[in-house]
This record gives sequence, C-alpha cells and structure tokens, in this order.
Amino acid sequence: MAFVGENEDLGGKLSLISTKSGGNILENKNISKNISKSEGNDLILRLAARGTPLIELGKGYPKVMIVSGVHGNELPPQIAALNLLEKIQHCKLRGTVYMIPFAAPGATMKNSRWFNGLDLNRSSSSKGSITNNIVQLIQMLNVDAVADFHSTKLCSNPGKESVFCSKNPCPQSHEMGIYITENTSSELICYSTAGSMYNGALEDECNIKGIPAITCEVVSENGEVTVGSPERSYLQMQSYLEHFKILR
Repeated sequence: MAFVGENEDLGGKLSLISTKSGGNILENKNISKNISKSEGNDLILRLAARGTPLIELGKGYPKVMIVSGVHGNELPPQIAALNLLEKIQHCKLRGTVYMIPFAAPGATMKNSRWFNGLDLNRSSSSKGSITNNIVQLIQMLNVDAVADFHSTKLCSNPGKESVFCSKNPCPQSHEMGIYITENTSSELICYSTAGSMYNGALEDECNIKGIPAITCEVVSENGEVTVGSPERSYLQMQSYLEHFKILR
C-alpha cells in the first residue's frame, strides 16, 4: 500500500492499495452522470486513475471498512460511497472509517463485472488478486468490521435488496445483518457458516479470518443506475455506520 497524503478537501488520509487496477471512472457514462462535481470527488477520481483508492477518516476505535466496486458494473454502491464520503468527510466521527469506493477502477471504467479475467468476489482467497490485497490490508489495519456493497438485477441471485451474513465463525456478522435489515427495507439472508455457499467472496474470507463482515445488495440493472438505487445503497451504508455508533 502506498500512502499518498492527507487532504483538507476530504478531511482524511489517501492511499493506493494497488497500482495495477487504475481506470478513468468518467469513461463510464452511466456512472459519471450520477457523480456530483466537487473537489473531493475530483481528487478521488484522479487517484482511481492510478489504482485502487483508500480513504481514511477519523481515528481510534472502532475501525470499520466500506467497500464498493468489487464488481465494476454494479454502479449504485460506487455512487453511494462517494455521496457518503461527501456527507461524513468533515463530521466528527467516533472511530475510524476506511472507504474503498472503487475496488477495481479499471473494471468500473469498462462497466465490467470482471477484472483481468477474474470475478473479484470469487477470488479473495487467491494471492495477488485485488480483493486478496484488500483482505490482507484489513488484517494489517486491525479493522473491526467490513461491509461490501453490491447491486443485483431482478430475477438473478439474490435479485432483491438484501444483506448477506453468517453466524459462524463470527456471530457479529449476523448481528450487523439484523441491525441493517431492521433499519432499511433490506431482507436478511443468513448462512450458518461463512464460505458454505461460495468460495472466495470478500465477506466470507473476512469472516473465516475472524473479521465480522457482511455483503449488502440493492436492486439495479447491471451496468446501469436504476432510479433510487444509489439512495438505497447509501441507506445501507449509513445504517452500517450507525450500528457502530460511528456517526455522532
């Protein structure tokens, strides 16, 4: 990870997790027209052109992480992440928030689910993948909890606004899922054991390693921004932070 610096416009620290994943986000017209113009957003977009950006806000504990863009063509959470950053960047936070608004900017640029031939949400256990790098970073930073934000089209899996979690080995994953579904319109999808349904999902790899994690989904067509979907994803992110009483 390369430290880039601190920035007053964002009120936090900037780093690059990977320098092999960069892309021009604005080439994706379906996302660029939904991103507000601001100095903070411009800075993040410039950083994303160089690789996977990490923004650190606040200090102390709890330490939580928000990830979006693991699938580059799932646009609402990536828009929501920028909107949330604008909202909280100058707030007094209780603890530390790490945000990765674009996990694979090169995939977002191309409006693609895949990056370098990989489904990044099936390769978090594969050394050298971006999501594996993120898992290692999470461990290095001693992050207390992780939330990975996605979107799903109708008639797919899950095809509905939902929160994935598991009860074992991290019961806190289930607790986070319950809180968010009770405070949003999301449905709870809970498995007994992390990794029992999929291999290499970011959420599961974190839970397996003892770091409580969830996956949140909102409904939107792949590669598009269905009306209201960024707002739904934003509410999930906000609820996640409220669970930890991050926002004062």
